[in-house]
Amino acid sequence: MVNRVRAGGGPGLLGKARVAAVMYAAFSLSLSAGMVLAAESSGAFEGHTDIGNVNKSGSLEFDAAGGTYMVAGGGANMWFTNDACHYVWKRVSGDLAMAANIHWPGTGGNAHRKACLLIRQTLDPDSPYVDAAVHGDGLTSLQARETAGDLTHEIQSNVSGPARVRIEKRGDYVSMSIAPAGGSLRPAGGSFRVQFKDPFYIGLAVCAHDHSALEKAIFSDVQITVPPAVVAGKPTIECTLETIALDSKDRRVVYHTRDLIEAPNWSRDGQSFLFNSQGHIYQLPVVGGQPQLLDTGFAVHCNNDHGISPDGKYLAISDSSETKKSLVYVLPITGGTPRRLTPLGPSYWHGWSPDGKTLAYCAERNGEFDVYTTSVEGGEEKRLTTASGLDDGPEYSSDGNFIYFNSERSGLMQIWRMKPDGTAQEQVTSDDYNNWFAHPSPNGKAIVFLSYPKEVKGHPENKDVMLRWMQIGSGEIQTLAKFFGGQGTINVPSWSPDSRKLAFFSYQTAYP
Repeated sequence: MVNRVRAGGGPGLLGKARVAAVMYAAFSLSLSAGMVLAAESSGAFEGHTDIGNVNKSGSLEFDAAGGTYMVAGGGANMWFTNDACHYVWKRVSGDLAMAANIHWPGTGGNAHRKACLLIRQTLDPDSPYVDAAVHGDGLTSLQARETAGDLTHEIQSNVSGPARVRIEKRGDYVSMSIAPAGGSLRPAGGSFRVQFKDPFYIGLAVCAHDHSALEKAIFSDVQITVPPAVVAGKPTIECTLETIALDSKDRRVVYHTRDLIEAPNWSRDGQSFLFNSQGHIYQLPVVGGQPQLLDTGFAVHCNNDHGISPDGKYLAISDSSETKKSLVYVLPITGGTPRRLTPLGPSYWHGWSPDGKTLAYCAERNGEFDVYTTSVEGGEEKRLTTASGLDDGPEYSSDGNFIYFNSERSGLMQIWRMKPDGTAQEQVTSDDYNNWFAHPSPNGKAIVFLSYPKEVKGHPENKDVMLRWMQIGSGEIQTLAKFFGGQGTINVPSWSPDSRKLAFFSYQTAYP
Protein backbone atom coordinates (compact mmCIF):
# COMPACT_ATOMS: atom_id res chain seq x y z
CA MET A 1 0.00 0.00 0.00
CA VAL A 2 1.35 3.43 -0.96
CA ASN A 3 -0.04 6.56 0.69
CA ARG A 4 0.44 9.82 -1.21
CA VAL A 5 0.17 12.99 0.84
CA ARG A 6 0.78 16.47 -0.54
CA ALA A 7 2.69 19.28 1.15
CA GLY A 8 1.11 20.56 4.33
CA GLY A 9 -0.72 17.28 4.99
CA GLY A 10 -1.09 15.91 8.47
CA PRO A 11 -0.48 12.36 9.60
CA GLY A 12 -2.51 10.78 6.77
CA LEU A 13 -4.74 7.90 7.88
CA LEU A 14 -4.11 8.71 11.54
CA GLY A 15 -5.82 11.94 10.74
CA LYS A 16 -6.32 13.88 13.93
CA ALA A 17 -4.07 16.24 15.86
CA ARG A 18 -4.96 14.62 19.16
CA VAL A 19 -3.72 11.27 17.86
CA ALA A 20 -0.43 12.85 16.81
CA ALA A 21 -0.13 14.36 20.28
CA VAL A 22 -0.70 10.97 21.86
CA MET A 23 1.93 9.45 19.58
CA TYR A 24 4.42 12.15 20.53
CA ALA A 25 3.76 11.66 24.24
CA ALA A 26 4.18 7.91 23.88
CA PHE A 27 7.42 8.45 21.99
CA SER A 28 8.80 10.79 24.64
CA LEU A 29 7.88 8.46 27.50
CA SER A 30 8.54 4.98 26.17
CA LEU A 31 11.30 5.10 23.54
CA SER A 32 14.11 2.85 24.71
CA ALA A 33 17.58 2.00 23.41
CA GLY A 34 17.43 0.19 20.11
CA MET A 35 13.65 0.47 19.78
CA VAL A 36 12.43 1.29 16.24
CA LEU A 37 9.33 3.45 15.89
CA ALA A 38 6.25 1.95 14.27
CA ALA A 39 5.07 3.07 10.86
CA GLU A 40 1.61 4.25 9.77
CA SER A 41 0.50 6.37 6.79
CA SER A 42 3.34 8.80 7.42
CA GLY A 43 5.46 6.12 8.98
CA ALA A 44 7.41 7.21 12.01
CA PHE A 45 6.59 10.88 11.47
CA GLU A 46 3.84 13.31 12.45
CA GLY A 47 3.66 15.57 9.42
CA HIS A 48 5.45 17.15 6.50
CA THR A 49 5.72 20.60 5.02
CA ASP A 50 7.65 22.85 2.70
CA ILE A 51 10.30 24.91 4.47
CA GLY A 52 11.07 28.39 3.18
CA ASN A 53 10.55 29.73 -0.34
CA VAL A 54 9.87 26.87 -2.76
CA ASN A 55 8.55 27.31 -6.29
CA LYS A 56 7.20 23.75 -6.46
CA SER A 57 5.47 22.12 -3.53
CA GLY A 58 6.94 18.90 -2.20
CA SER A 59 5.22 15.66 -1.25
CA LEU A 60 5.54 12.40 0.65
CA GLU A 61 4.75 8.90 -0.61
CA PHE A 62 4.99 6.27 2.13
CA ASP A 63 4.97 2.58 1.25
CA ALA A 64 3.95 0.81 4.45
CA ALA A 65 4.67 -2.65 3.03
CA GLY A 66 8.21 -1.77 2.00
CA GLY A 67 8.81 0.76 4.75
CA THR A 68 10.05 3.35 2.25
CA TYR A 69 9.54 7.09 2.07
CA MET A 70 9.72 8.82 -1.29
CA VAL A 71 10.17 12.51 -0.54
CA ALA A 72 9.88 15.10 -3.30
CA GLY A 73 11.36 18.51 -2.59
CA GLY A 74 11.94 21.78 -4.35
CA GLY A 75 13.89 24.80 -3.19
CA ALA A 76 17.01 26.60 -4.31
CA ASN A 77 19.24 25.54 -1.39
CA MET A 78 19.69 24.57 2.25
CA TRP A 79 22.62 26.80 3.06
CA PHE A 80 23.69 30.34 4.02
CA THR A 81 21.15 31.89 6.44
CA ASN A 82 17.91 30.12 5.41
CA ASP A 83 16.61 26.96 3.80
CA ALA A 84 14.17 25.86 1.12
CA CYS A 85 13.19 22.18 1.07
CA HIS A 86 10.46 19.66 1.85
CA TYR A 87 10.61 18.24 5.37
CA VAL A 88 8.99 15.11 6.82
CA TRP A 89 9.13 15.68 10.57
CA LYS A 90 8.49 14.49 14.09
CA ARG A 91 8.80 16.41 17.37
CA VAL A 92 11.20 14.79 19.83
CA SER A 93 13.27 15.48 22.94
CA GLY A 94 16.58 14.38 24.40
CA ASP A 95 19.34 12.33 22.85
CA LEU A 96 18.51 10.22 19.82
CA ALA A 97 19.77 8.83 16.53
CA MET A 98 18.15 8.35 13.12
CA ALA A 99 19.47 6.12 10.35
CA ALA A 100 18.27 5.44 6.82
CA ASN A 101 19.31 4.07 3.47
CA ILE A 102 19.26 6.93 0.96
CA HIS A 103 18.83 6.51 -2.78
CA TRP A 104 18.33 8.91 -5.70
CA PRO A 105 15.95 7.02 -8.04
CA GLY A 106 16.54 9.19 -11.11
CA THR A 107 19.53 10.40 -13.08
CA GLY A 108 20.39 13.96 -13.93
CA GLY A 109 19.29 16.82 -11.75
CA ASN A 110 21.50 19.28 -9.97
CA ALA A 111 24.67 17.70 -8.61
CA HIS A 112 24.16 19.64 -5.36
CA ARG A 113 20.60 18.41 -4.65
CA LYS A 114 20.38 17.10 -1.11
CA ALA A 115 18.68 14.20 0.64
CA CYS A 116 19.04 14.77 4.37
CA LEU A 117 18.53 13.34 7.83
CA LEU A 118 17.64 16.61 9.49
CA ILE A 119 17.42 17.93 13.06
CA ARG A 120 15.82 21.39 13.36
CA GLN A 121 14.85 23.59 16.26
CA THR A 122 11.82 25.01 14.40
CA LEU A 123 10.14 24.87 11.02
CA ASP A 124 11.25 28.41 10.24
CA PRO A 125 13.57 28.71 7.22
CA ASP A 126 16.37 30.29 9.29
CA SER A 127 16.17 27.76 12.14
CA PRO A 128 19.25 26.29 13.82
CA TYR A 129 19.80 22.81 12.40
CA VAL A 130 22.22 19.96 11.80
CA ASP A 131 21.79 17.53 8.93
CA ALA A 132 23.54 14.58 7.37
CA ALA A 133 23.24 15.39 3.67
CA VAL A 134 23.87 13.08 0.71
CA HIS A 135 24.22 15.19 -2.44
CA GLY A 136 23.31 14.18 -5.96
CA ASP A 137 26.97 13.76 -6.90
CA GLY A 138 27.69 11.63 -3.80
CA LEU A 139 29.25 14.33 -1.63
CA THR A 140 28.23 13.54 1.95
CA SER A 141 28.46 16.20 4.63
CA LEU A 142 27.42 17.05 8.15
CA GLN A 143 26.00 20.58 7.87
CA ALA A 144 24.95 22.98 10.62
CA ARG A 145 23.54 26.40 11.42
CA GLU A 146 24.35 27.10 15.05
CA THR A 147 21.89 29.93 15.72
CA ALA A 148 18.85 31.36 13.92
CA GLY A 149 19.87 33.35 10.85
CA ASP A 150 23.53 32.35 11.14
CA LEU A 151 25.58 31.06 8.22
CA THR A 152 25.66 27.33 7.49
CA HIS A 153 28.94 25.40 7.71
CA GLU A 154 29.83 21.83 6.89
CA ILE A 155 32.17 18.94 7.60
CA GLN A 156 32.74 17.02 4.38
CA SER A 157 33.16 13.28 4.71
CA ASN A 158 36.09 11.60 2.97
CA VAL A 159 33.66 8.94 1.66
CA SER A 160 31.40 9.62 -1.32
CA GLY A 161 27.92 8.18 -1.87
CA PRO A 162 27.36 5.95 1.18
CA ALA A 163 24.32 3.68 1.03
CA ARG A 164 23.30 4.22 4.65
CA VAL A 165 23.65 7.29 6.86
CA ARG A 166 22.98 7.99 10.53
CA ILE A 167 22.74 11.27 12.42
CA GLU A 168 23.19 11.16 16.18
CA LYS A 169 22.59 13.77 18.88
CA ARG A 170 24.22 13.42 22.30
CA GLY A 171 23.95 16.47 24.49
CA ASP A 172 25.05 19.46 22.44
CA TYR A 173 27.07 17.40 19.94
CA VAL A 174 25.71 16.04 16.66
CA SER A 175 27.71 13.59 14.53
CA MET A 176 27.26 11.44 11.43
CA SER A 177 27.97 7.80 10.62
CA ILE A 178 28.09 6.22 7.17
CA ALA A 179 28.09 2.75 5.62
CA PRO A 180 28.61 1.28 2.14
CA ALA A 181 26.00 -1.04 0.66
CA GLY A 182 25.79 -4.10 2.88
CA GLY A 183 28.35 -2.71 5.32
CA SER A 184 28.23 -1.58 8.93
CA LEU A 185 27.87 2.01 10.03
CA ARG A 186 31.04 3.72 11.20
CA PRO A 187 31.65 7.29 12.38
CA ALA A 188 32.36 9.69 9.55
CA GLY A 189 34.46 11.88 11.84
CA GLY A 190 33.91 15.37 13.21
CA SER A 191 30.90 16.82 15.00
CA PHE A 192 29.06 20.10 15.46
CA ARG A 193 28.19 21.66 18.79
CA VAL A 194 24.66 23.04 18.57
CA GLN A 195 22.25 23.57 21.49
CA PHE A 196 18.74 22.30 20.76
CA LYS A 197 15.96 23.06 23.23
CA ASP A 198 13.33 20.38 23.87
CA PRO A 199 11.20 19.71 21.94
CA PHE A 200 12.81 19.97 18.54
CA TYR A 201 12.24 18.30 15.17
CA ILE A 202 13.85 15.32 13.47
CA GLY A 203 13.07 13.92 10.04
CA LEU A 204 13.79 13.55 6.34
CA ALA A 205 14.35 16.41 3.91
CA VAL A 206 14.93 16.89 0.20
CA CYS A 207 16.17 20.05 -1.51
CA ALA A 208 16.31 20.28 -5.32
CA HIS A 209 19.02 22.96 -5.32
CA ASP A 210 17.08 24.39 -8.24
CA HIS A 211 14.18 26.77 -7.63
CA SER A 212 12.38 25.57 -10.76
CA ALA A 213 12.83 21.82 -10.17
CA LEU A 214 11.36 19.08 -7.99
CA GLU A 215 13.68 16.23 -6.97
CA LYS A 216 12.84 12.89 -5.36
CA ALA A 217 14.86 10.75 -2.96
CA ILE A 218 13.98 7.40 -1.39
CA PHE A 219 14.61 6.76 2.31
CA SER A 220 14.30 3.13 3.42
CA ASP A 221 14.86 1.11 6.60
CA VAL A 222 14.37 4.30 8.61
CA GLN A 223 15.14 3.80 12.28
CA ILE A 224 14.84 6.28 15.14
CA THR A 225 16.46 5.07 18.34
CA VAL A 226 17.85 6.24 21.64
CA PRO A 227 21.64 5.87 21.57
CA PRO A 228 23.12 3.31 23.98
CA ALA A 229 24.49 4.60 27.26
CA VAL A 230 28.17 5.23 27.89
CA VAL A 231 30.00 2.13 29.10
CA ALA A 232 31.35 2.53 32.63
CA GLY A 233 35.03 3.32 32.96
CA LYS A 234 37.33 5.42 30.84
CA PRO A 235 35.71 5.91 27.42
CA THR A 236 37.39 5.09 24.14
CA ILE A 237 38.13 8.20 22.12
CA GLU A 238 37.79 8.51 18.36
CA CYS A 239 40.17 10.89 16.62
CA THR A 240 39.62 12.82 13.40
CA LEU A 241 42.19 14.72 11.37
CA GLU A 242 40.33 17.63 9.82
CA THR A 243 41.15 20.67 7.74
CA ILE A 244 39.26 23.96 7.93
CA ALA A 245 39.18 26.77 5.38
CA LEU A 246 39.79 30.19 6.90
CA ASP A 247 37.40 32.06 4.59
CA SER A 248 34.37 29.74 4.68
CA LYS A 249 34.97 27.93 8.01
CA ASP A 250 34.01 24.70 6.26
CA ARG A 251 35.76 21.54 7.38
CA ARG A 252 36.81 18.31 5.68
CA VAL A 253 37.64 14.92 7.19
CA VAL A 254 41.02 13.57 6.10
CA TYR A 255 41.41 10.58 8.42
CA HIS A 256 39.42 8.97 11.25
CA THR A 257 40.61 6.35 13.76
CA ARG A 258 40.17 5.00 17.27
CA ASP A 259 43.93 5.19 17.76
CA LEU A 260 45.05 8.26 19.72
CA ILE A 261 46.64 10.66 17.24
CA GLU A 262 47.77 14.20 18.02
CA ALA A 263 49.33 17.44 16.79
CA PRO A 264 49.28 17.71 12.98
CA ASN A 265 52.07 19.47 11.07
CA TRP A 266 51.32 20.46 7.46
CA SER A 267 54.36 19.80 5.25
CA ARG A 268 56.09 22.74 3.57
CA ASP A 269 55.21 21.42 0.11
CA GLY A 270 51.55 21.05 1.15
CA GLN A 271 51.42 17.35 0.27
CA SER A 272 51.32 15.58 3.64
CA PHE A 273 50.75 15.74 7.37
CA LEU A 274 52.93 14.59 10.24
CA PHE A 275 51.50 13.65 13.62
CA ASN A 276 52.40 11.64 16.69
CA SER A 277 50.76 8.50 18.04
CA GLN A 278 51.90 6.18 20.83
CA GLY A 279 55.38 7.67 20.91
CA HIS A 280 56.00 7.57 17.16
CA ILE A 281 55.74 10.03 14.27
CA TYR A 282 53.57 9.19 11.27
CA GLN A 283 53.15 10.69 7.82
CA LEU A 284 49.84 10.85 5.94
CA PRO A 285 49.09 12.27 2.46
CA VAL A 286 46.80 15.31 2.41
CA VAL A 287 44.40 13.36 0.19
CA GLY A 288 44.07 10.69 2.90
CA GLY A 289 44.98 7.02 2.99
CA GLN A 290 46.89 5.09 5.64
CA PRO A 291 49.56 6.66 7.90
CA GLN A 292 53.14 5.54 7.39
CA LEU A 293 55.63 5.25 10.26
CA LEU A 294 58.57 7.67 10.11
CA ASP A 295 61.90 6.26 11.28
CA THR A 296 63.02 8.28 14.33
CA GLY A 297 65.74 5.87 15.46
CA PHE A 298 65.99 5.46 19.21
CA ALA A 299 63.37 8.17 19.78
CA VAL A 300 60.26 6.07 20.39
CA HIS A 301 58.63 8.23 23.08
CA CYS A 302 57.85 11.31 20.99
CA ASN A 303 55.23 13.67 22.39
CA ASN A 304 53.04 16.18 20.56
CA ASP A 305 55.63 18.97 20.25
CA HIS A 306 57.25 18.59 16.83
CA GLY A 307 57.65 20.63 13.66
CA ILE A 308 59.25 21.03 10.26
CA SER A 309 62.15 23.33 9.39
CA PRO A 310 61.49 26.35 7.11
CA ASP A 311 63.30 24.65 4.20
CA GLY A 312 61.31 21.44 4.74
CA LYS A 313 64.46 19.31 5.14
CA TYR A 314 64.43 18.62 8.89
CA LEU A 315 62.06 17.69 11.68
CA ALA A 316 62.32 18.82 15.30
CA ILE A 317 60.89 16.38 17.84
CA SER A 318 60.46 16.28 21.61
CA ASP A 319 61.21 12.82 23.01
CA SER A 320 61.84 11.22 26.41
CA SER A 321 63.53 7.95 25.37
CA GLU A 322 67.04 8.80 26.65
CA THR A 323 66.42 10.37 30.07
CA LYS A 324 62.65 9.90 30.70
CA LYS A 325 62.41 13.68 30.40
CA SER A 326 61.40 15.36 27.15
CA LEU A 327 64.40 16.65 25.17
CA VAL A 328 64.55 18.42 21.81
CA TYR A 329 66.15 16.67 18.82
CA VAL A 330 66.53 17.28 15.09
CA LEU A 331 66.55 14.64 12.35
CA PRO A 332 66.10 14.53 8.55
CA ILE A 333 62.47 14.91 7.43
CA THR A 334 62.77 11.55 5.68
CA GLY A 335 63.77 9.86 8.96
CA GLY A 336 67.03 8.89 10.59
CA THR A 337 68.98 9.20 13.82
CA PRO A 338 67.97 12.18 15.97
CA ARG A 339 70.60 14.73 17.03
CA ARG A 340 70.11 16.08 20.56
CA LEU A 341 69.99 19.86 21.03
CA THR A 342 68.85 20.54 24.61
CA PRO A 343 71.15 19.34 27.40
CA LEU A 344 68.46 19.59 30.07
CA GLY A 345 64.90 18.39 30.40
CA PRO A 346 62.04 18.66 30.29
CA SER A 347 62.19 20.69 27.07
CA TYR A 348 59.35 20.90 24.55
CA TRP A 349 59.93 22.24 21.03
CA HIS A 350 57.47 24.77 19.60
CA GLY A 351 59.08 27.08 17.04
CA TRP A 352 61.70 27.39 14.32
CA SER A 353 63.10 30.77 13.26
CA PRO A 354 62.44 31.66 9.59
CA ASP A 355 66.16 31.48 8.76
CA GLY A 356 66.30 27.96 10.19
CA LYS A 357 69.11 28.79 12.62
CA THR A 358 67.28 28.91 15.97
CA LEU A 359 64.76 26.78 17.82
CA ALA A 360 62.33 28.07 20.46
CA TYR A 361 60.97 25.81 23.17
CA CYS A 362 59.29 25.68 26.56
CA ALA A 363 61.38 24.22 29.37
CA GLU A 364 61.17 23.68 33.10
CA ARG A 365 64.21 24.88 35.00
CA ASN A 366 64.22 25.16 38.81
CA GLY A 367 60.47 24.66 39.04
CA GLU A 368 59.54 27.37 36.49
CA PHE A 369 58.35 26.87 32.92
CA ASP A 370 59.72 29.55 30.60
CA VAL A 371 60.55 30.20 26.95
CA TYR A 372 64.07 29.39 25.77
CA THR A 373 65.94 29.43 22.46
CA THR A 374 69.02 27.57 21.25
CA SER A 375 71.01 27.27 18.04
CA VAL A 376 70.12 24.48 15.64
CA GLU A 377 73.78 23.51 15.91
CA GLY A 378 73.44 23.11 19.68
CA GLY A 379 75.14 25.01 22.48
CA GLU A 380 74.04 27.15 25.39
CA GLU A 381 70.33 27.85 25.77
CA LYS A 382 68.98 31.39 26.26
CA ARG A 383 66.12 32.15 28.64
CA LEU A 384 63.66 34.71 27.25
CA THR A 385 60.89 34.91 29.88
CA THR A 386 61.19 35.28 33.64
CA ALA A 387 57.62 36.04 34.78
CA SER A 388 56.18 33.89 37.55
CA GLY A 389 53.92 31.13 36.25
CA LEU A 390 53.75 29.21 33.01
CA ASP A 391 55.07 30.63 29.72
CA ASP A 392 54.61 28.15 26.88
CA GLY A 393 54.12 27.57 23.15
CA PRO A 394 56.74 29.91 21.59
CA GLU A 395 56.52 30.30 17.82
CA TYR A 396 58.17 32.75 15.44
CA SER A 397 56.25 35.09 13.15
CA SER A 398 56.99 34.50 9.47
CA ASP A 399 59.18 37.62 9.25
CA GLY A 400 61.13 36.64 12.37
CA ASN A 401 60.34 39.92 14.14
CA PHE A 402 58.33 38.35 16.96
CA ILE A 403 57.93 35.21 19.03
CA TYR A 404 54.33 34.55 19.99
CA PHE A 405 53.70 32.57 23.18
CA ASN A 406 51.02 31.95 25.81
CA SER A 407 51.39 33.10 29.41
CA GLU A 408 49.28 33.00 32.57
CA ARG A 409 51.06 35.98 34.13
CA SER A 410 47.92 38.15 33.86
CA GLY A 411 45.60 35.55 35.44
CA LEU A 412 43.97 33.51 32.67
CA MET A 413 46.19 32.02 29.97
CA GLN A 414 46.52 34.63 27.20
CA ILE A 415 48.51 35.14 24.02
CA TRP A 416 51.61 37.36 24.23
CA ARG A 417 54.46 38.24 21.93
CA MET A 418 58.01 39.54 22.24
CA LYS A 419 61.03 40.30 20.13
CA PRO A 420 63.32 37.32 19.41
CA ASP A 421 65.74 38.45 22.12
CA GLY A 422 62.99 38.45 24.76
CA THR A 423 62.47 42.20 24.97
CA ALA A 424 59.27 44.22 24.46
CA GLN A 425 56.90 41.56 25.85
CA GLU A 426 53.30 42.58 25.21
CA GLN A 427 49.86 41.01 25.65
CA VAL A 428 47.94 40.21 22.45
CA THR A 429 44.65 38.76 23.74
CA SER A 430 42.68 39.69 26.85
CA ASP A 431 39.33 37.95 27.33
CA ASP A 432 37.47 35.42 29.48
CA TYR A 433 39.00 32.32 27.87
CA ASN A 434 42.21 30.41 28.43
CA ASN A 435 44.06 30.83 25.11
CA TRP A 436 46.84 28.44 24.13
CA PHE A 437 49.31 27.80 21.31
CA ALA A 438 49.33 30.81 19.00
CA HIS A 439 50.37 29.86 15.47
CA PRO A 440 51.24 32.76 13.11
CA SER A 441 50.26 32.18 9.47
CA PRO A 442 52.96 31.74 6.81
CA ASN A 443 51.85 34.96 5.10
CA GLY A 444 52.24 36.91 8.34
CA LYS A 445 48.67 38.20 8.41
CA ALA A 446 46.99 36.15 11.14
CA ILE A 447 47.35 33.96 14.20
CA VAL A 448 45.22 30.99 15.22
CA PHE A 449 44.96 29.59 18.74
CA LEU A 450 43.01 27.16 20.92
CA SER A 451 40.58 28.48 23.55
CA TYR A 452 39.26 26.73 26.66
CA PRO A 453 36.55 27.97 29.03
CA LYS A 454 38.06 30.05 31.83
CA GLU A 455 37.39 27.38 34.47
CA VAL A 456 39.60 24.82 32.69
CA LYS A 457 43.14 24.64 34.05
CA GLY A 458 46.04 23.70 31.80
CA HIS A 459 45.39 22.27 28.34
CA PRO A 460 43.77 18.89 29.08
CA GLU A 461 42.28 16.49 26.56
CA ASN A 462 38.58 15.90 25.88
CA LYS A 463 37.10 19.31 26.63
CA ASP A 464 34.76 21.73 24.88
CA VAL A 465 37.16 23.99 23.01
CA MET A 466 37.17 26.57 20.23
CA LEU A 467 39.58 27.16 17.39
CA ARG A 468 39.85 30.95 17.05
CA TRP A 469 41.84 33.36 14.92
CA MET A 470 42.59 37.04 14.53
CA GLN A 471 44.24 39.23 11.93
CA ILE A 472 47.50 40.53 13.36
CA GLY A 473 47.03 44.07 14.60
CA SER A 474 43.23 44.06 14.39
CA GLY A 475 42.39 42.89 17.91
CA GLU A 476 39.19 41.27 16.58
CA ILE A 477 38.90 37.56 17.41
CA GLN A 478 36.71 35.26 15.31
CA THR A 479 35.64 31.70 16.04
CA LEU A 480 36.51 29.14 13.39
CA ALA A 481 35.02 26.03 15.01
CA LYS A 482 33.61 24.65 18.27
CA PHE A 483 34.28 21.00 19.05
CA PHE A 484 35.48 18.39 21.55
CA GLY A 485 39.25 18.52 21.78
CA GLY A 486 42.13 20.07 23.68
CA GLN A 487 45.46 18.37 24.23
CA GLY A 488 46.67 17.23 20.83
CA THR A 489 44.26 19.36 18.80
CA ILE A 490 46.65 22.03 17.57
CA ASN A 491 49.74 22.04 19.81
CA VAL A 492 52.06 22.66 16.87
CA PRO A 493 52.19 24.73 13.63
CA SER A 494 49.55 23.35 11.26
CA TRP A 495 48.88 26.03 8.63
CA SER A 496 48.76 25.08 4.98
CA PRO A 497 51.65 26.71 3.07
CA ASP A 498 49.25 29.14 1.33
CA SER A 499 47.77 30.30 4.69
CA ARG A 500 44.25 29.43 3.53
CA LYS A 501 43.61 26.34 5.68
CA LEU A 502 44.50 24.75 9.01
CA ALA A 503 44.81 21.14 10.08
CA PHE A 504 43.62 20.06 13.52
CA PHE A 505 42.43 17.04 15.49
CA SER A 506 38.93 16.78 16.91
CA TYR A 507 37.88 14.01 19.28
CA GLN A 508 34.67 12.13 20.12
CA THR A 509 33.69 9.57 22.71
CA ALA A 510 33.29 6.17 21.04
CA TYR A 511 30.04 4.38 21.83
CA PRO A 512 28.96 0.77 21.24
